[in-house]
Amino acid sequence: MKNFVVKTIANAVALAVAIWLVADITLTGDSTGKKTLALVLVALIFGLVNVLVKPLAKLLALPLFILTLGLITLVINALMLLLTSWLADTVGLGFHVEGFWTAVLGALIISVVSWAVNVALPDGD
Repeated sequence: MKNFVVKTIANAVALAVAIWLVADITLTGDSTGKKTLALVLVALIFGLVNVLVKPLAKLLALPLFILTLGLITLVINALMLLLTSWLADTVGLGFHVEGFWTAVLGALIISVVSWAVNVALPDGD
């Protein structure tokens, strides 16, 4: 349970940094409390997408992993961010990523920040 909370916090912080740094990644809300709640819910959706969809995408892209020496990971991460954006918009959370290249940049930022936060926070293992 502690690991789940740490990963959710790491995703929320990484998403917040991406929203702060990239102009075309937005999170709308009336107040700070509503934005924070929406950010945590988007982090949960992002975590679910990464647990459920990402392994299948990686399996289907296995030949591309070999061909590109793993650089296809950036594209897969961007697609997972776009899927999260679409799901969050569907649910009405106000999180939106505008375009593929914005998603690539956002996914790169999220990967680096999430890694750093996971290193900094203990996960109980």
